[in-house]
Amino acid sequence: MAIELTVNGKTVKTDVDPDTPLLWVIRDEMKLTGTKFGCGMAQCGACTVHVNGETRRSCVTPVKFMEGSEVTTIEGLEGKEASAVQKAWTGIDVPQCGYCQSGQVMSAVALLKKVPNPSDEDIDTAMNGNICRCATYVRIRQAIKNAAKEV
Repeated sequence: MAIELTVNGKTVKTDVDPDTPLLWVIRDEMKLTGTKFGCGMAQCGACTVHVNGETRRSCVTPVKFMEGSEVTTIEGLEGKEASAVQKAWTGIDVPQCGYCQSGQVMSAVALLKKVPNPSDEDIDTAMNGNICRCATYVRIRQAIKNAAKEV
C-alpha cells in the first residue's frame, strides 16, 4: 500500500508495511538520520518530529496514519523560532553527548510557536518526556528562555 506524505516540504511516496513506524520511514527510506531512535516506546523523546505542526513521537506512529500529513524533521526545521532555539542551544552549550538534542530542539521550537514567552511550567510541560541522559535540563530551560527573548 503506497502512502503519500510531505517530509520537509517534499512529497514522498513510500510503499512499506502500513504499520511501519514513521521513524523508520524517515531514517531508512529517506536517509534522514537526525531523528533518533531511543526507546521505541515514546518515552524518551529522541524521535520527536512535527506532524502538521504538532510534536509527535515517530517511533510509535504507524506510517499508515501519515497519509497526506506534513512532517518536519530536525533537518527541515526552519523559521524564527528554530533559528532562535539553535542559537540559544549553541550559545550556552546545551548539548553534551547530543543524542537527545534533535528531539529536545523539536519540542522547544513547537513550544515557542505556541507560547512565545513561556513560564517555567510551560517549559516543563512541553519538554516532559524528553529525556537527557547527560542531565542538561537546567541549560535546556535557560536556552528556551533565551530563545524566547530572540523571537
